[in-house]
Amino acid sequence: MNNPLAPLNQPQLLQAASLSQPATGTHFAVRNPATQQPIAWVAEMGAGETDAAIAAANTALPAWRSRTAYERSRILRNWFDLLQAHKDDLARILTAENGKPTAEALGEVQYAASFVEWYAEEAKRAYGEVLTPNVARQRSVVIKQAIGVCAAITPWNFPLAMITRKVAPALAAGCTVVLKPADLTPLSALAAAELAYQAGVPRDALHIVTGSNAKAIGDAMCASDTVRHLSFTGSTGVGRLLMQQCAHTVKKLALELGGNAPVLVFDDADLDVVVAGLMAQKFRNTGQACVSPNRVLVQAGIYDAFLARMSAAVAALKTGDGFAPGVQLGPLINAKAVEKVQAHVQNATAMGARVLTGGQALPELGAQFFAPTVLADCQHGMRLSCEETFGPILAAFKFDTEAEAIARGNDTEYGLAAYLYTRDSARAWRVAEALEAGMVSINTGLLSADQSPFGGVKQSGLGREGGRQGMHEYQEEKTIAFGSLG
Repeated sequence: MNNPLAPLNQPQLLQAASLSQPATGTHFAVRNPATQQPIAWVAEMGAGETDAAIAAANTALPAWRSRTAYERSRILRNWFDLLQAHKDDLARILTAENGKPTAEALGEVQYAASFVEWYAEEAKRAYGEVLTPNVARQRSVVIKQAIGVCAAITPWNFPLAMITRKVAPALAAGCTVVLKPADLTPLSALAAAELAYQAGVPRDALHIVTGSNAKAIGDAMCASDTVRHLSFTGSTGVGRLLMQQCAHTVKKLALELGGNAPVLVFDDADLDVVVAGLMAQKFRNTGQACVSPNRVLVQAGIYDAFLARMSAAVAALKTGDGFAPGVQLGPLINAKAVEKVQAHVQNATAMGARVLTGGQALPELGAQFFAPTVLADCQHGMRLSCEETFGPILAAFKFDTEAEAIARGNDTEYGLAAYLYTRDSARAWRVAEALEAGMVSINTGLLSADQSPFGGVKQSGLGREGGRQGMHEYQEEKTIAFGSLG
């Protein structure tokens, strides 16, 4: 197969956007998950390069922070325009390194760009306040300032959007950033950074540190006294470790961690809306999304009808190489992901679940393809009821009462996203407020947007990304008291 990156009109998008070449001069391969063939070789960096990038970002901080909010806003707007202008190239890079279909990759580019546009506007709205005095001839004001040098660690499943959702608010606030992308998908980060430089972001204000030794790079970020904020998207286990490591330097943390999202489908739900929503929610990026529904709880009165409609829709999905026309589902990211999905199906069927469609790997397409699957009669205690599957498996559970559904939906250590379908407005409010999740979506598959805060509760993390709240993560509030004013 020809290298899908070869036709790129802007080959400079793949130039290294890092401080320096690795000290060892070594590189690691980035592979297309659909073919397992290498598509690029990227600099292997470690603790030394990370420390150097942090030092350079700290040197660049005063100049970037001192620029007016309007200057930073104009640069971010330029970045947005360049992301839009190169959307086709960026989508091709995404599909090549992540595997998601081209149409979905284009959607991620638009989603990623939306955060840059949003924070270009928010940069001008970092308002402080004047407090009502409690002492005569005294005034107190509160101002917002950039927190300083920020570190970010991003995942492979949305390799462009997770970057802009972190980097854009940090730059808008006046911070400088050192970012480590996932070693499976570093090309999107390098391309995004190259466009940021073309837009006017100083090279020392944004560093991309690539490397397959995530521990060495993460340890350097956590140990640094210079880094004042760490943003991480990934597993809860790694998030716990980063919290421990950052305690020594008392960093501010933003952690977007694992999920076990429930979907509550009530008897009065519109099944057309339910099926459309779940097709978008569950099978986006082949189920490899932290907000992907993991447990679909369906009320007994429509359980059979739901399964018939859902299994027919899932069976019609086209799986294949993301570059092929009409493909709706791409490969899983690696062999480990395939093994986990297979193990979840085997465990569930051994405990009584029924496979309505799919349920097996698709070796005729490639080593990392798995058929979109619907499992009926799933029960508490199955691995997929308590572990995040991160694959194209829709697991259906039956429930009887609203109280039962809420209790089962909340029966998890995670609390990132939850979904519910009902035509009863009172129930919608009642259930949404009762679900223990940072985000609840009602009668829609769309959950995240640039203007709304994204994040979880319980062991799904800390802090919020997106919305005006996302910029607050990168700001400190300072009180200034004035006395003897006449």
